Amino acid sequence: VQLQASGGGLVQPGGSLRLSCAASGNIFSINVMGWYRQAPGEQRELIATITRGGSIWYVDSVKGRFTVSRDNTENSTLQMSSLKSEDTAVYYCGVRTIGNSYYWGQGTLVTVSS
Repeated sequence: VQLQASGGGLVQPGGSLRLSCAASGNIFSINVMGWYRQAPGEQRELIATITRGGSIWYVDSVKGRFTVSRDNTENSTLQMSSLKSEDTAVYYCGVRTIGNSYYWGQGTLVTVSS
């Protein structure tokens, strides 16, 4: 499975940004799609997941501000609103397959700053 995230950029605090993740390859093996982020000097953290059946989970710090979605071609979007400076990070999409293999794509940088 290959993944490509896009949509990052510079946004002011309180603004919105939409990230996209395009999956290719053996997309029929994808079970869970997830979004991760890694802030400078921090470990990568999982912030949102969406299962094949549509169940969604968010880390507390993004609940109510971020919305994850997924379509039937296994593309995912992360709509981010009310962005804060602490949301500044490199954002990655990742998947877990039915066979419990994990794949990540290259990240896209989100900078929240005035």
